[in-house]
Amino acid sequence: MDGADRFTGFVRRARDAGRLVVQPRMGFGELGRMRAGLCAVRDADATTVGTVTLDSYTRCHEDGAALRALRERPADLNGFPLLAHGVPAVRALLQEVASDDFPVQIRHGTPLPLRLLRAMAEAGADATEGGPVSYCLPYGRVPLARTVAEWSAGCELLAARPVPLHMETFGGCMLGQLCPPSLLVALSVLEALFFREHGLRGISLSYAQQVHPGQDLEALAALRRLADERLPGTAHHIVLYTFMGLFPRTGHGSRLLLADSARLAVRGGAERLVVKTPAEAHRIPTIAENVAALAHAASAAEAETAAGYAPDSSDPSAHRWIPTATGLYEEARTLVDAALEPGGAVGACLVRAFARGILDVPYCLHPDNANRARATIDATGALGWSRAGGMPVTPAPGAAAARASAAQLTELLGFNRRRFDARVPGAPYGRAS
Repeated sequence: MDGADRFTGFVRRARDAGRLVVQPRMGFGELGRMRAGLCAVRDADATTVGTVTLDSYTRCHEDGAALRALRERPADLNGFPLLAHGVPAVRALLQEVASDDFPVQIRHGTPLPLRLLRAMAEAGADATEGGPVSYCLPYGRVPLARTVAEWSAGCELLAARPVPLHMETFGGCMLGQLCPPSLLVALSVLEALFFREHGLRGISLSYAQQVHPGQDLEALAALRRLADERLPGTAHHIVLYTFMGLFPRTGHGSRLLLADSARLAVRGGAERLVVKTPAEAHRIPTIAENVAALAHAASAAEAETAAGYAPDSSDPSAHRWIPTATGLYEEARTLVDAALEPGGAVGACLVRAFARGILDVPYCLHPDNANRARATIDATGALGWSRAGGMPVTPAPGAAAARASAAQLTELLGFNRRRFDARVPGAPYGRAS
């Protein structure tokens, strides 16, 4: 089934043409506004795929609340209420807008996704995303074992279709920030292995931009190398997310951060970039703001490619052999191997790994997460471990093992916001000022 879905095919054609695919995180309550948003993204001055992001009522299976909001105040919904609109209406929308040259992904954020995955497939979506870990631990208190079971059934449902949906891991985006890159890479690979085990063959692996360009380049190289090693014969690509934590408050800081993420995508060989907009720090962005962000990212990516920073797409090794300056690849591989060491189904291994603290997401309060590992930003501006908990990772020499105070954690969370708001426009890529 390699390459059978049109989302995979579109991204592959764009890569072969030397173009970065850019994508918004867009969702609106009203059917007409969602249609207008998709058409605007399709017609943007960029190589785009469409996004339908679901609302929080639908994600939480609050069907009655979604229906009431759709009837009474649809403009207030923070996404698209797929089930409230109904499969026939959504199918008609996608048949009108989506095509081989403009596939559409539906994004949801649901720990228990079976109903939604069935509806997406029946409506004709090209792709979706998430994962049994990344859509469980940050999003509520649903037991990890229950989430794994439902994601297993959902993936098998999608895999049984004549053309399965493309599936994107969200493991590389855990909590948005302050998760060291080796764990993000490992979780993305583990969720991809879970998807393949349940029959899916068009897979993308996510990674969220963090705080240090050199470290992020190393992480993208490690992610591609591990994906190539662990997913032979499976169509896969890398998707980068513009920084998902506290966004700059100023317009110039936001645009600088967005442009840096596009440059990172090009230099790191990512095939797709999910963007954010300068409105992110304040409110849900409009259609026009989404389109402007796509054009800004595409322009930055094109300039970076023209300057010769893009890996040679004709050389299969060009994307991945960036030196492992800090051993990030080796640490991510160790985490993957430790999680899978007991053998058996990937989902069961994930449940056991979190129960034993072999995998442990810093600052994540879910009951099934040990929450003993801690991360910090070191003197070079890179993310590292300050406390390992039960994980097979090594804290940075001299890292403070004491629990961070609320003030210190707030300082860490605001790191990118402060430096990009203060950054001089036109400063070289990777420099804060």
